[in-house]
Amino acid sequence: MPIPDYETLMLPFLKFIEDKKEHSLSEALEHIYKRFNLTEKEKKELLPSGTDLLINNRLRWAILYLKRAGLLESAKKGAYQITEKGLKVLLEKPSKINVKYLMRFPEFVSFKAPKDEKRKTVVQKKISASLNPMELLEDTHQKIKTELAEELLREVKKASPRFFENIIVSLLLKMGYGGSRKDAGQAIGQSGDQGIDGIIKEDRLGLNTIYLQAKRWERTVGRPEIHKFVGALKGQGANKGVFITTSTFSNDAKTYVSKIESPKVVLVDGARLAELMIESNIGVSNVATYDVKKIDTDFFSEE
Repeated sequence: MPIPDYETLMLPFLKFIEDKKEHSLSEALEHIYKRFNLTEKEKKELLPSGTDLLINNRLRWAILYLKRAGLLESAKKGAYQITEKGLKVLLEKPSKINVKYLMRFPEFVSFKAPKDEKRKTVVQKKISASLNPMELLEDTHQKIKTELAEELLREVKKASPRFFENIIVSLLLKMGYGGSRKDAGQAIGQSGDQGIDGIIKEDRLGLNTIYLQAKRWERTVGRPEIHKFVGALKGQGANKGVFITTSTFSNDAKTYVSKIESPKVVLVDGARLAELMIESNIGVSNVATYDVKKIDTDFFSEE
C-alpha cells in the first residue's frame, strides 16, 4: 500500500498513545511501520528535497496538528502524551481524524485561521483565482514561517527562568551584541522574577552599553512598567535600553516610548522575539532549502 499521508496517520498515532504513557517519535514510527506494513524501501523513501524521510515528515505533521487541537502534548523533549481531550475523542470512536474533524476545536481553528490582513487577502485571492506557482510557493513559505514563530514562542514561554536567560543571551550574541558568551553571562544576571536584567555591550569593544530587561510574561506590558524601566535607565545614566517580553505591549506603552528622546528605548514583543530567533537560527534548524531559478535572458542574447 502507498505511504499514508499525514491525515491518515492522525488516528493511528492517537490510538498508539492512548495508554497515557510518554512515547517517543522513534517508538511511534515503529508502530506506524507495523500498522501500515511499510517495506524497507518505503521506510527509507525521501522527500523530493532529499532532506528528510517521507514517513517521518508526515508523522511529525500529524503530531503537530493533533497537538494544536489539544489532543496531545509534549511531555518532554521528543516525547508525546495524550490529553484528556484526546481520550474523549477516542471514546467517540471516530472513523478517521483529519483537518476537517479537528476544526471542531477552537484552538485548532485559531491555528488555521489567517493571522493578519495579509493572510486574509491571500486566502481571498485563492478563492477568486488560482495562484501561480511562485505565489503559491511564497504563500506556503509564509504560512510555515508563521506557524513556526507561534510554536517557537510557546516553547520559549514554557522555558525555565535560567533557560530563558540563556535564550536571550544566545540571541544577543548571534546578533552581534555582548562580546563573548563569558562577557554576556557576566553582564546579565537573574532577577528572580522569571526574567533577566542587566547591562550588555553594544559592540565587541564595549564602546557603548545597553540596559536590558526581559520578562517571560503572559500579561500585556503597560506604560507603568515601561515608565519604571525608563527611570532605571536614567538612574544608571544609560542612554539606550531594550525591553523584551514574551507577551505584548499596550498602545499606551508604545506611544509613551515613541515620545521619549532620551534615553532611547526599543520594545521587543513576543512576535518580534520569535522573528529574531528565526532570523538568527536560535531554537530552530533548517529542514530544506529550495533554489528558485529563472531563465538568464542575457545568456541567450547573441548580439
